Amino acid sequence: MNPRIVALLGSPLADGNTAKLLKRSVAGAEAAGCDVQMIHVTELELSACREHYFCKNNTTCLMEDDVTPLYPVLRDMDSLIIATPVMTMGIPGHLKSFMDRFQVFFCAKYVRKDRLVEKEKRKIRRTLLLSISGMNLPENFDGVVLSTRSFCDVIDCRYDDELLIRDMDTKKDLDLFPDLMESAYQKGYRLGGLLTGAYHDQEKC
Repeated sequence: MNPRIVALLGSPLADGNTAKLLKRSVAGAEAAGCDVQMIHVTELELSACREHYFCKNNTTCLMEDDVTPLYPVLRDMDSLIIATPVMTMGIPGHLKSFMDRFQVFFCAKYVRKDRLVEKEKRKIRRTLLLSISGMNLPENFDGVVLSTRSFCDVIDCRYDDELLIRDMDTKKDLDLFPDLMESAYQKGYRLGGLLTGAYHDQEKC
């Protein structure tokens, strides 16, 4: 069985620049020998966390919606790609609400001290963040990166790599920047290749 990667698209634009980056990254991961499950987060019917804390004593959420069947998917995956635009200097609402619903993993890890992700899988799981920002400011990605790092810690899938592209209001269309699209492909290939052995991390050689 091939390693399994989950790819989360946080943009509502299925053919937008964020989606283009994600598709190239997914192509790289698949070329490295992985199976990738794409999840269009904005198409999910979900409610934001209501702090019922049912998850303090249970391995799922009290609320049942489109997030419910995805708990085992993110528990059993081998790595993760998150692709998101920057909105109001942070992660857009639907994706952020999706992340917040993983209090299920937080409570298992930090309250009950009984992690949902198996020890051996925790060793190999990595996250690649792809993000674009319309503006060109030094702090464009601060909010996105902080929230993503926290989410990665909660689900035991360490924050490992990133491709952050600013000034998209000027660039307009990433198809006009083949170097950036190639970078997305190579980062996806690296993520998948570290799982399959197709890529060897030079820093560890």
